[in-house]
Amino acid sequence: RVLFRAKQWYQRRVREFQTYQDYFIQINLRMGNDQSNSKLTPEELRELEDATYFDKRELQKWFREFMKDCPSGSLSRDDFIRIYQQFFPHGDPSQFASHVFKKFDSNADGCITFKEFIVALSVTSKGTLDEKLDWAFSLYDLDGDGYISDREMLDIVYSIYNMVGNMLILPKEEDTPEKRVNKIFLLMDKDRDGRLTKEEFKEGSRMDPFIVHALSTDFDSTKLEQKK
Repeated sequence: RVLFRAKQWYQRRVREFQTYQDYFIQINLRMGNDQSNSKLTPEELRELEDATYFDKRELQKWFREFMKDCPSGSLSRDDFIRIYQQFFPHGDPSQFASHVFKKFDSNADGCITFKEFIVALSVTSKGTLDEKLDWAFSLYDLDGDGYISDREMLDIVYSIYNMVGNMLILPKEEDTPEKRVNKIFLLMDKDRDGRLTKEEFKEGSRMDPFIVHALSTDFDSTKLEQKK
């Protein structure tokens, strides 16, 4: 079964993968920036504690690492794509990373602040299943109209296939984005109207968790190993 194969694939790589935070530390060592005294103010800490699942210690640690990589206090789209390229060196993650960047960039000003970064990371790494499904739905819903069309689903799945490259061998019935999207809609689109409501998407994703795992941005649990 494809789900079983997908789980095996992720389990093999999870054992080899580093966490997203480890990646930041490696970049910090290469960059040589010394911003270790960067700290959030008490007011900022209280605000972020209320908005995320991170505690004070975790927030301060993430902030220090973020400021080492982003001394300006914000992360550009190009830098965000470069992070994905480190995770997926055997594919082209630029399109998918651009979709995710738009989700992180909540005020659509073209850069990700620490607050935007940590709030999104809190959902994708520590959120409840329902919160992660809401987040994933909004990622797929590219035009924000409250539905996922087959075209929107195809755009995202196509970007996933490009990102993964030849790291994952898929069965013949799912070896193209079009086949995968057709299978997803057969599973989820209960009223056969060619688009998914949030409830249809969430119900279907619970039946096929790989859909969410493949598209969420939980860097703490997935980082592709370099292909030998």
